[in-house]
Amino acid sequence: MLTDQEIEDAKQKTIYGSDQPYHEHPDCIRIAYEWLDAQKKINSVNSKFHDLKHLVEKWGGRYVSASDVEVAAYLHPEIKGIYPCLNISSRLTEPSKKRLEGVLEAYTQDHHKRHDPKKYSCSEDF
Repeated sequence: MLTDQEIEDAKQKTIYGSDQPYHEHPDCIRIAYEWLDAQKKINSVNSKFHDLKHLVEKWGGRYVSASDVEVAAYLHPEIKGIYPCLNISSRLTEPSKKRLEGVLEAYTQDHHKRHDPKKYSCSEDF
């Protein structure tokens, strides 16, 4: 699991798409990182836009900012591109809920009520 120090360092090094990056909690970045980690990586940047931020927060059951996803993408060694155009397959994988074990902020808000498994091509077996 990502440490608070790794997250703080990455927040300083990430090139943000907005002038005012917004972060509520380090666990939001952890949630985004786990969601990205579950996705199939492709060789090129996918220009097909997915509203990744909303998919991540609905899966993780907590508000996640676009800035959180940007930091998670920066931290992930296999992710290339600039949010929202990343090298993940357009055939999305629904991550296992087990990925969020130990992430204390996961499911602390009602975002998971709007999670739609039909947005995903497959589910992760974990």
